[in-house]
Amino acid sequence: MPFLEFIAGSISGAVGLAVGHPLDTVKVRLQAQSEYKGIFHCVAKTYSNEGVRGFFRGMAFPVLTTGIINSVVFGSYSNALDYLTQSRHSDRSEGKPASAAHVFTAGCFSGLVQVLCSVPIDLVKVRLQGQTTADRYRGPIHCVAVILREEGPRGLFRGGLALALRDIPCYGLYFLPYEVTRKALTESGKQPGTFAILIAGGVAGVVTWAFANPMDVVKARLQMSGAGGREYRGVLHCIRVSIREEGGRVFFKGLLLNSLRAFPVNAVTFLSYESLMQIFCPLR
Repeated sequence: MPFLEFIAGSISGAVGLAVGHPLDTVKVRLQAQSEYKGIFHCVAKTYSNEGVRGFFRGMAFPVLTTGIINSVVFGSYSNALDYLTQSRHSDRSEGKPASAAHVFTAGCFSGLVQVLCSVPIDLVKVRLQGQTTADRYRGPIHCVAVILREEGPRGLFRGGLALALRDIPCYGLYFLPYEVTRKALTESGKQPGTFAILIAGGVAGVVTWAFANPMDVVKARLQMSGAGGREYRGVLHCIRVSIREEGGRVFFKGLLLNSLRAFPVNAVTFLSYESLMQIFCPLR
């Protein structure tokens, strides 16, 4: 049933978040702040100043909301693919794969839907991860209150265009390498095994972040610009200023970290999702 795909997506998203949040915190700080010389310097400075808890800043809010976001992503994707192919998840698992065009279109649709839901959530997460002390934001609710007071309701959607430019095409790419890799690692007529799903999920994550990283940097900078960071007037202004001051390499900040984080996080996420779907919708 369609709603079961939303439930499976919700649970798998929470599992993936638990695996990847510490590295995501380091990534956000590298992208939005220029005081760090690299990954190890950021890790060392975060640990020396804040301890282990520093790597989990902003995690409470995503834990409460990631289930919703991932539910939207996987549920929208799977149901859009059902509509485009006039088939079901179980049919595709039995050797009737969707075309690349259908997979990409359904992925883009899922990206669009999740952007509409996730802009304020992602903003709060980035603000909490980006602060090195608790002086400005005491928690997610306080963060929302400060943003509303200082920036108004529009402030909650800061970086929304950059998020849309990142996620809509990249979610199309996200599901495409997963489907292709999983099929390549599965013998004809057989169900994909754990190894095939893990590798396909990991590859999907790495490929997606390779394309998403430049706009992810822009998004992080725009979101932090209202919290004491450099002020930017919009996406194009942020791109121009970043290139002028730091060169084109700035858009690849955090790429290595994103790739290292993306493989295990997405491998676990897809494995959790597929395992839950097998439980909810067993093949006959």
